[in-house]
Amino acid sequence: MSTAADRTYTTTVGSQVLQLPLVPLSDELVIALLITVDLGVGFAETAGRELAELMRPAQPDIIVSVATMGIPLAIEASRALGLDDYVILHKTPKIHLGETWVEPVYSITTDKPQRLRMDPARVDAVRGRRVAVVDDVISTGASLSSALRLVRRMEADPVVIGTLMTEGGAWKRALGEDAALVRTLGSMPLFHPDSTGGLVEDWD
Repeated sequence: MSTAADRTYTTTVGSQVLQLPLVPLSDELVIALLITVDLGVGFAETAGRELAELMRPAQPDIIVSVATMGIPLAIEASRALGLDDYVILHKTPKIHLGETWVEPVYSITTDKPQRLRMDPARVDAVRGRRVAVVDDVISTGASLSSALRLVRRMEADPVVIGTLMTEGGAWKRALGEDAALVRTLGSMPLFHPDSTGGLVEDWD
């Protein structure tokens, strides 16, 4: 059990040790916040290389990831796998994305529903290929489920799911059979405040 005085949570992402800030999302839920884009080039390079090795046996042809946090990971994992292309799914509307390739999504760190969008010009880069779907953290599984739906709508085959961290256990239920595709560099719990001001770790 952690206490409310603990301002960080120590965890490992592959070979790298991180101190993550504990951030309340509500009166009942606290998370250890991993912000990939704030951790530097060296962190992303090492994490991408280590995740690529976990995904390599699945022999993906291309990586699909989710903006913004998944972008450094997609770049470095693609580089480590010897792939010269990757595709990013977007949560922010942009004029070139349109409404053809869209799936609803809800993130644990966002207070309102969003829509995950695929650039129509990039569909042929994914269609019919073996895809590694990569995200920084898998928590509820909602963002990942939306990404998998989009990939399958393009008649592609998600052969592996790569992530820096899994958080709690709800993602396993959300993903169902797809949970078996997940390869992760680490795991961490969610946290619930108790009556003494401490934090109870929730791995389920």
